[in-house]
Amino acid sequence: MLYRLMKYVLLGPLLRLLWPAKVTGRENIPETGGAILAGNHLAVADSFFMPLRVPRKVTFPAKQEYFTEKGPKGLLKKWFFTGVGQFPIDRSSGSAAQAALDTAIRLVRSGHLLGIYPEGTRSPDGRLYKGKTGVARIALESRAPVIPVVMVGTDKVNPIGSKMWRPRKLEIRFGRPLDFSRYEGLAGDRFIERSITDEIMYALMELSGQEYVDIYAAKAKELIAADEAGVRPAVPLQPEGREPARLPESKAG
Repeated sequence: MLYRLMKYVLLGPLLRLLWPAKVTGRENIPETGGAILAGNHLAVADSFFMPLRVPRKVTFPAKQEYFTEKGPKGLLKKWFFTGVGQFPIDRSSGSAAQAALDTAIRLVRSGHLLGIYPEGTRSPDGRLYKGKTGVARIALESRAPVIPVVMVGTDKVNPIGSKMWRPRKLEIRFGRPLDFSRYEGLAGDRFIERSITDEIMYALMELSGQEYVDIYAAKAKELIAADEAGVRPAVPLQPEGREPARLPESKAG
């Protein structure tokens, strides 16, 4: 009830009015049953604009801190993030990460649409970074299709560090579902899970046109921060005189 109120009465109409979006490929989203919407991640705004353009409810994992802050402000945050379809995850330990995966798998198995960002955090510079294999584990355990989805322009609406969103027309592209049923029974095999994750990232790269960088976004943020602080990083983000890293061609089919 709260989700519908936010989407159709309170937040949704305002966002549609101020930030119109061109949407393609929406027919790739199944009308029923569990599925995974795996997206690029340019801004916090991604988790608000994309679900508005999906006829079904999309559930996203979110930092536990959004739900545990004390006082009136904390209650407002909890109400808001619950209302837009997000659920809390604790990322403080390995067991917490496994619990988050188990929750995501259970949601997809029970027929929900799960939104997830394989990069694990926002891109620091608009490029596409190496995916974490949790998305592959969820796909294998739930036996659900993965639909790649890309946001274009949200990093201009909501640049990192900005407090106010800027007016700009957006684009949202949903790709064709990726079927990994050929790997049934191989959940837990790290080579299989890496292969699946790379296939998903290849689809996102093709759909978005973003340059791909073969390191994790969290590591890229560390390197960028070190460079800004005048500390020469141990591993350069992009060696001089070299072409940017590219994913191998998809082996789908």
